[in-house]
Amino acid sequence: MKIAIFHDFLGSIGGGEKLVLELAKALDADIITTDLDKENIKKINGNNIRIINLGRLIKFPVLKQIHSSIKFFKARFDYDFYIFSGNWAVFAAKKHKPNLWYCHTPVRMFYDSYEHFKKQCPLLLRPFFILWVKIHGYFVEKFIKDVNKIIVNSENVKNRVKNYHNRDSVIINPPILTSRYKFKKFGDFWLSVNRLYPHKRLELQIGAFKKLNEKLYIVGGYVKGDNSTRYFKKLFRNLPENIKYLGEVSEEKLAELYGNCKGFIATALNEDFGMNVLEAMAAGKPVVAVNEGGYKETVLNEKNGRLVNPDIDEIVKAVKEISKNPEKYRKECEKQAKKFDVKVFIKKMKKEIK
Repeated sequence: MKIAIFHDFLGSIGGGEKLVLELAKALDADIITTDLDKENIKKINGNNIRIINLGRLIKFPVLKQIHSSIKFFKARFDYDFYIFSGNWAVFAAKKHKPNLWYCHTPVRMFYDSYEHFKKQCPLLLRPFFILWVKIHGYFVEKFIKDVNKIIVNSENVKNRVKNYHNRDSVIINPPILTSRYKFKKFGDFWLSVNRLYPHKRLELQIGAFKKLNEKLYIVGGYVKGDNSTRYFKKLFRNLPENIKYLGEVSEEKLAELYGNCKGFIATALNEDFGMNVLEAMAAGKPVVAVNEGGYKETVLNEKNGRLVNPDIDEIVKAVKEISKNPEKYRKECEKQAKKFDVKVFIKKMKKEIK
């Protein structure tokens, strides 16, 4: 059976991109995408996957999303089965069936995080943002009706899909390649891995480590030309000596960082699922995460880490406590990560496709 996976963008690499690449390998599927960055694909060993690039996109926020939707709407391909990943790829659903949609989350800007993103938008551009949400949101809803089946990554997203799209869905948690991440030692630094967007709330992490006698290494990329660029410039303007930004790194380097860090920190706003915390756990490292969203489904308080409110002082307290004896969390971390191994994910996905 010939399978095609439509995915929004393959520029910066995050959890969604890792999921799509692992799925393509397992299913021998082609990936159809936009904004392909071949150098980033090389960093995660994705060279042997067949990728069809629909082209570059307008870089300006909102216009980029609209441009992507139009490209998928115009796409015409002939495969036996289709998988959509992301939010704009579903614009290809009408002409590509049978299909399923792996929903990482309904468009946050259109629903639960609308007010947050509206406040982030410059005052002069705010009316255009509001208009975009209404018009583009209408078409998103329209094309989702052509999706045959919906798979979601967490209980958190399952509830969103029911609330905002009035559709039932099946939970299949994202794949963690546990064999890649191995414990080496509890080193002298904490680790943070994110795409550099405002809703990741890295200012909480930086604020906390300014008060701590601990090192923090931050890994992650930003997309030039959109709001992540402004956030990046603002965030890393005057970092203290104990906080280092490493940029985007190869999978080998990332595995090394996981293996040698003392612990992991995650502060995203109502995170959809959070693959990065499980990658850290696969390397035996405890996690400090905000008590929101998908983190609540994987971080077991006092067992493999700490759940805290999005508050600098609470983060400081949790990091200090774990730093005293990170070893006591190791066994539970590794045990939890194995439940989400890539083999479990692939087995469940193949069953749903059949």
